[in-house]
Amino acid sequence: QVQLVESGGGLVQAGGSLRLSCVASGRTFSTYALGWFRQGPGKERECVAVINWSGASTYYADSVKGRFTISRDNAYNMMYLQMNNLKPEDTAVYYCAARRAGIIGTMSNEYDYWGQGTQVTVSS
Repeated sequence: QVQLVESGGGLVQAGGSLRLSCVASGRTFSTYALGWFRQGPGKERECVAVINWSGASTYYADSVKGRFTISRDNAYNMMYLQMNNLKPEDTAVYYCAARRAGIIGTMSNEYDYWGQGTQVTVSS
């Protein structure tokens, strides 16, 4: 069993930055692919960024490419999402997710464990 806890959300002005963190319990964390998803008001949950088990492969949604960076530290069971040049349309609840398969996946139903979410609000 893996438990995930996100932190780092908050209110920021457009153009600002935030760094989200996700800490995981469980000894098999290092073999899982990890992802960040978000759900904005009235929108469906969408995949933002994914990193494979080793950190060698990543995926980014087109809307965040060049602005967001996903990373992980398996030694500390941590995953991060550095978000720069934030825009009002980035406003959402951000969730971290873990997938037993260690390879990239972009669909919500491919993930086995979820955090409770952290709110990110970007003001214009």
